Amino acid sequence: MMNALCRLIRGGLPSGLPSGRPACRLFPGQQDVCGAAATVRAASTSSPVNLTYDVFDGKGDSTPLVFLHGLFGSKSNFHSIAKSLVQRTGRKVLTVDARNHGNSPHSPVLTYDAMTGDLKHLLAQLHIEKCVLIGHSMGGKTAMTTALTQPSLVERLVVVDISPSQTATHSNFIHYIRAMQNVNVSSDLPRSTARRMAEDQLRGSVKEHSVRQFLLTNMLEQNGKYAWRVNLEAISAHLNEIMDFPSFSTVYQGPTLFLGGASSSYISSDDYPEIQRLFPSADIQYIPDASHWIHADKPLDFISSISSFLQS
Repeated sequence: MMNALCRLIRGGLPSGLPSGRPACRLFPGQQDVCGAAATVRAASTSSPVNLTYDVFDGKGDSTPLVFLHGLFGSKSNFHSIAKSLVQRTGRKVLTVDARNHGNSPHSPVLTYDAMTGDLKHLLAQLHIEKCVLIGHSMGGKTAMTTALTQPSLVERLVVVDISPSQTATHSNFIHYIRAMQNVNVSSDLPRSTARRMAEDQLRGSVKEHSVRQFLLTNMLEQNGKYAWRVNLEAISAHLNEIMDFPSFSTVYQGPTLFLGGASSSYISSDDYPEIQRLFPSADIQYIPDASHWIHADKPLDFISSISSFLQS
């Protein structure tokens, strides 16, 4: 049962994160090595796409951890976290690019049902019968949808700074989309110059330096021309659905952790009844001095929280 009081995560934590490189895995038919663009395959409403992902191999045989990023993110957002968790837990860790993000294929469809289908397809391809699913923001909603519709796939669930509620009131994403669509950078410029020009153009609508830097991780150079690797058209068309959460009558009974940033408003006390209804074994915790991007603001606290949850 969900704790009556939500806890703040504190305590001594080691300094520094381990370094290293992931082993990149692509499905048959996809091209290039880790970091290169995957072949785009057309997708219908019901057809899954072949997601790109990175694997961080652990020596243990416990259930693997699977990380799902948020809107405008990519699998690389969790690389440092994954390396540390491999060392701490010995588990295999996967970080995954959602459709229309990172190196995964683009599709005109961007719904939680579709993203859950993609994840189910990926786990089947990798012969992963059960995982610990960890999702941030949009990825957290995909993780919740997967747990509620495919509970046999999810041994444990971690939902990072998001709740099963409508979140449009918290979001500036529509302004980010418009700003990104209006960026115009000349061809054949050095990447550093092009990036500075793009940031200058974003500054009027995206005030926070950290958010501009985050959005700019999606800037891609192809044949001397610059573009966004995220599918802005699909994101814009489905933004209301992304900000919302589907209605469910089912529940997920497995161990669940909702991990919020204490400086964020994405998990509030108004959300507790719906969290408890859908996830009766949920615990809610907050990390002090962390915003919506907890894993970037407080990576060591984040890692410690995940590790403790795995041992509980």
